[in-house]
Amino acid sequence: MYIEDKSVGLNGPARIGRVTFSKSGRSVHYDGRTFLKVGSGYKYNHVAEDNGDHFWISGPRKDGADRLYPQSSAPIEIDEDVAHEYWRDIRGCEKP
Repeated sequence: MYIEDKSVGLNGPARIGRVTFSKSGRSVHYDGRTFLKVGSGYKYNHVAEDNGDHFWISGPRKDGADRLYPQSSAPIEIDEDVAHEYWRDIRGCEKP
């Protein structure tokens, strides 16, 4: 999934990583944290359970344009344990 921290601004730190979902699908678990789905948020769709920070969490895009504001030059980190799968299955190519 694509995970972007919106608590620091519209172009916050972002990464591609493996998440798990709760049985109800209303929460996402990543890196020891839980993110609760919200019905309507301005430029965010999840809230961190531990501190209320805002996040945008979505499936990664095939074209790699995951950021809401693509003009951002901030890098998107890719977790090492999903990198090969991401480039092969999502992007359809070898890691550049």
